[in-house]
Amino acid sequence: PEPVVLLIAVAASMVVVGNLSDGAFKTTAVLSGYSSGTTWLVFSAFTLSAAFVTTGLGKRIAYLLIGKIGNTTLGLGYVTVFLDLVLAPATPSNTARAGGIVLPIINSVAVALGSEPEKSPRRVGHYLMMSIYMVTKTTSYMFFTAMAGNILALKMINDILHLQISWGGWALAAGLPGIIMLLVTPLVIYTMYPPEIKKVDNKTIAKAGLAELGPMKIREKMLLGVFVLALLGWIFSKSLGVDESTVAIVVMATMLLLGIVTWEDVVKNKGGWNTLIWYGGIIGLSSLLSKVKFFEWLAEVFKNNLAFDGHGNVAFFVIIFLSIIVRYFFASGSAYIVAMLPVFAMLANVSGAPLMLTALALLFSNSYGGMVTHYGGAAGPVIFGVGYNDIKSWWLVGAVLTILTFLVHITLGVWWWNMLIGWNML
Repeated sequence: PEPVVLLIAVAASMVVVGNLSDGAFKTTAVLSGYSSGTTWLVFSAFTLSAAFVTTGLGKRIAYLLIGKIGNTTLGLGYVTVFLDLVLAPATPSNTARAGGIVLPIINSVAVALGSEPEKSPRRVGHYLMMSIYMVTKTTSYMFFTAMAGNILALKMINDILHLQISWGGWALAAGLPGIIMLLVTPLVIYTMYPPEIKKVDNKTIAKAGLAELGPMKIREKMLLGVFVLALLGWIFSKSLGVDESTVAIVVMATMLLLGIVTWEDVVKNKGGWNTLIWYGGIIGLSSLLSKVKFFEWLAEVFKNNLAFDGHGNVAFFVIIFLSIIVRYFFASGSAYIVAMLPVFAMLANVSGAPLMLTALALLFSNSYGGMVTHYGGAAGPVIFGVGYNDIKSWWLVGAVLTILTFLVHITLGVWWWNMLIGWNML
């Protein structure tokens, strides 16, 4: 498991650093990632996401959406869009979001509509499962806290390119291209592989689901209030002069004080603890590499062996396109970030590519680049494993949406990012 690998790497690094003859660094430098605010930001966000499951608020939102816009199978595709979009800012695990909240509800709807994996997948389940995955790969780059890998990726961008992007700045930059892709994704899938049924008795499904949940509980109401305050805190953190990680810690403490979650819920939050070990370790190692000027050395190597003089825009296009191609070979977004993001960032640094534009495009392509395959992220095997889909149709839809997203980002996205830079909003 990744946390075990990182613990071994941290231990080995501490031994090496501790035996350096010049004593330039203390062994505790390797552990600096565990005191990093970004590490605790993602851990706190995991606690917030778990609350949506334990309180039932996630289910309630889903059934309300089904009742409002789920009267057609195309409409059900947009239910996955709005549900994932609402949950994304507070759910740094798209596996937990798509696989733990959205999938069980949408799968039960598919079964209720007579769609079964073996006998009748194309009735509606085939379409809905692909919608869940392709949508979550879009929402995952729309918010800094929508995917744990975003935190690590931005830390590396900070270390290598010395760029700072706030929670609000990230959301603004990703907002326009992300919303466009969310609007077209269900439609593209629906057009390529139309489900056999078109109309849905959504009112009956929503009524049954809400009846099972009962009246809205006080814990759900408090969670909704805390969630809104968390979003406002993250969006306006720069204006308020409050660190984003401080907002996250305050939110977690507030939920514990109000009884929205218990300490037992926090202890049982396996995803949060795994991420704490993994990201704390890798952020510490990344910081150490930055201190020993590893990234500066790598930049010199690239500078002496590559010639992009006067072709910064071409370099930008090539780097982002390569990032998508390379992403195909990685089953883990985190592994891709650790192995390849520093390389692409260094290429941008020495090639004359516009740094802020390249940084944003790289931060976002990590997520949508994983659309192509059913193993491009941990949520993929969970959703694909339900059994409604075949590899050929999944990969074809994924390839079309990946290329479409890429084109939107390097055209409309670049225009939008330049506007934000001009307005001093990035």
